[in-house]
Amino acid sequence: MPAAGLDLAQARILVTNDDGIRAEGLALLERVARSFSKDVWVVAPEIEQSGAGHSLTLRVPLRIRKITRRRFAVDGTPTDCVLLAVREIMRDRKPHLVLSGINRGGNMGEDVTYSGTVAAAMEGTLLDVPSIALSLAVSTEGRPAWDAAERWSVAVIRRLAAIEWPAHTLMNVNIPNLPVDKITGIAAVRQGRRKIGGDLVAATDPRGRPYYWIGPVREEDTKEPGTDIHAVTRGAVAVTPIHLDFTDGPALSRLQGVFA
Repeated sequence: MPAAGLDLAQARILVTNDDGIRAEGLALLERVARSFSKDVWVVAPEIEQSGAGHSLTLRVPLRIRKITRRRFAVDGTPTDCVLLAVREIMRDRKPHLVLSGINRGGNMGEDVTYSGTVAAAMEGTLLDVPSIALSLAVSTEGRPAWDAAERWSVAVIRRLAAIEWPAHTLMNVNIPNLPVDKITGIAAVRQGRRKIGGDLVAATDPRGRPYYWIGPVREEDTKEPGTDIHAVTRGAVAVTPIHLDFTDGPALSRLQGVFA
């Protein structure tokens, strides 16, 4: 992103998600994007791709379905959508900003490695486009507070667009599922610890074959201060910068000494 930030009014914005082209959160994020710019494009998966992670479709061809002049569906993953948007659909002029979401469910802690919402922002970042992943931390049984998600998404995007970002870094935003006036503010925090799969269910199908179902329960630490999980639990919008270089610096230094 330029040192002076991004002029949203002049920006070409790509909107995508992992919940699919018909998702309510996608329509909301498109509306948010249009509140900033007239040059908004939507490229999203045909069907829900939650948990797809940063996966590419390599063994079967991809198809693009044109819905309107600036709205498309792709029969692939969120990563496929961003790649095809930048390299094919919008090849005349690449987007200035990628917005991914608004996901129906939080993407905190280790969720970022599974999340198609975050993966779409990762792909945008790899293609040198500033990218923001946005999620509403609603539980499986909860009713989404979409009005709060819309209001706070506008605030966060506007503030992020006004600053310079580090290279190879995406912004991961998680909004508490609370009424607008109950959200306490915006907190810049680190990634917490949260692991899905704590309620793995084993059963047998009608033919007597065993199968397994991974449930939504997450083992998480809600009390560690300074994390995305702690912030959302306290009612704050969590903004976490995620760098694409996963290298552990201290471990690398030790290994260089070992293998010198």
